Amino acid sequence: MENKYIPLYRKYRPQTFHDLIGQENIVHALSNAIELNRIAHAYLLCGPRGTGKTSSARILAKSLNCKEGPTLTPCGKCPACLDIMNSVPVDVIEIDAASNRSVEDTQAILEKIQYVPVNGRYKIYVIDEVHMLSNHAFNALLKTLEEPPENVIFILATTEPHKVLETIISRCQRFDFRRITTDDIVKRLEYISSRENINISKEALYSIAKNSQGGMRDALALLDQISVLGVNKQIQVEDINEILGKISYDTLFEITQYIIESDCAKSVPLIDKIYSKGNEPVQIVSNLIQYFRDLMIVKNCSDKELVFSLTQINESNYEKTKQQSDSFTVSEIIQIIDRLSYYVTQIKDTTNKYLWLELCIIDLTNYKNLPSVENLLKRIEELEQKLASGDFKLSSVPQKVEQIVKPPMQPSVQNKTAIQESKKENILQTQPQTIETPAVESKPISLEQEEPTYTKPQNTSDGDIHSLWVSIIQSIESPPNRAFYSNLARPVEISENKIVIAFSKEMFVKQAKEGPKHQAIVDAVSKYMNIKNPNIEIITSDNIDFSKKTAAPMSNSLPKVPEEPSVSKQEEEDYHAFMEQKKEEQQQPPKRAMEASTQAEMIKELFDGKYID
Repeated sequence: MENKYIPLYRKYRPQTFHDLIGQENIVHALSNAIELNRIAHAYLLCGPRGTGKTSSARILAKSLNCKEGPTLTPCGKCPACLDIMNSVPVDVIEIDAASNRSVEDTQAILEKIQYVPVNGRYKIYVIDEVHMLSNHAFNALLKTLEEPPENVIFILATTEPHKVLETIISRCQRFDFRRITTDDIVKRLEYISSRENINISKEALYSIAKNSQGGMRDALALLDQISVLGVNKQIQVEDINEILGKISYDTLFEITQYIIESDCAKSVPLIDKIYSKGNEPVQIVSNLIQYFRDLMIVKNCSDKELVFSLTQINESNYEKTKQQSDSFTVSEIIQIIDRLSYYVTQIKDTTNKYLWLELCIIDLTNYKNLPSVENLLKRIEELEQKLASGDFKLSSVPQKVEQIVKPPMQPSVQNKTAIQESKKENILQTQPQTIETPAVESKPISLEQEEPTYTKPQNTSDGDIHSLWVSIIQSIESPPNRAFYSNLARPVEISENKIVIAFSKEMFVKQAKEGPKHQAIVDAVSKYMNIKNPNIEIITSDNIDFSKKTAAPMSNSLPKVPEEPSVSKQEEEDYHAFMEQKKEEQQQPPKRAMEASTQAEMIKELFDGKYID
């Protein structure tokens, strides 16, 4: 009777620490522990699939229970070694936590650990995928895992250690398995291919190693699958791509060339041809993502050997790929990968997958029209240059401001008089200073303000204090702080030795004495009067008329409103009666408009849609 076929990943499973590939640090640590007879009661083996966790657990069990042991080279012939090799659960019990995850299964294990081993020195429990145990099962295992019987060892293996309880991890010696390098996998595959007489090229072995994602078991399984093709010919990279359903390098190169040339008429039929061969749209787009990722590495890495180890590129197509990568910038490659990732998501979520595949390739062939970061940065630089030079126009600023004259008021109609006087009051409330100038001629508006210069008055009067106060407010850089002092503060005394500012309420005094508002007035006084650490006193006063405006606009070149014509006593009484009634109805103070930050905004605020009496 012929021998039963054994898959390669089982036939060439490591039997000693010497056969364990790519985990030298773990082999060194466990070997020293065996030689020094410092065996822990629990081990936790973590790492990706196919990197040797379960094989290491079996090798450790054989090394401890071999009749010649503890030893680093188990004989493989004694009853203990044979039981482990044949998976006979006598002294070494392997448990799949995915199917034995309940607390009852854990209690069944705990009931059997009291029995002494039959053929070996230790009773070893290997729990694979231990993170699948329930919390109740973990809790049942805790105390025994911390202090098991003297001849019991637990070996826990998992691919997701973050799901294992911290209380379990703290009771184990943890070993993290890393992904096996491409070179180590290729060396192992070459050894097995020679033993099994598999006719395969080295480039194909590298392709297998790169597609196994660092797992030796996946590499051996793929080699086993492809080995049947090497009976009459040598296995090449194209055969690997055919088995994996991957698009060939030449096809990906051709698609990318059409993208560079923005040739949609040729790229769409090529995509249809690839799709007709059985490739799924998600797989096609994923292959393009991988190819552009390789292009980015080729563009940024000058070491050929490093490129060969990190990408699917080999020596024969390196120069072609390098030349093609020079057609893109790094930001363009990243942008294309981002677009491809977007279409992968869309294709997965739609029923018409081929339609989105066509949209994807059409979008990529027009990638030069997409907004890029470089173009946006270039536009920002151009705007900054124009701002610095002042060589631009504001379309929202009126070129000419005409005087708007209101028809004469009819004093005979009382209600109309009150309404018109109310409009006048609203205009005055939005102005920080009375403006009196006829129509303004069209002049270019400058965004740069000339800084006021401080001139020490010979005899300080109310007019001088007002003028100095207006200039100090203009020196405040922050518009909110400038409006705060313009609308709420009144100057009492301004001199080089002392500046006294009054507010109507204590809450305003508190704001002006601390924080950014206080710093704003200190900086303004220092800047305008050229005084370091000016003496500024903030007070509350009830003897000052706070209804008068003291602030000035940002520039003295703005137009002024003509003086108001005189009104009769009756009209003035009617106006005050109307305003008192309006205040009682609204029960709230009128809104004060903020000063405009530029001349253009101030002009628009004053004249846009308003009548000036």
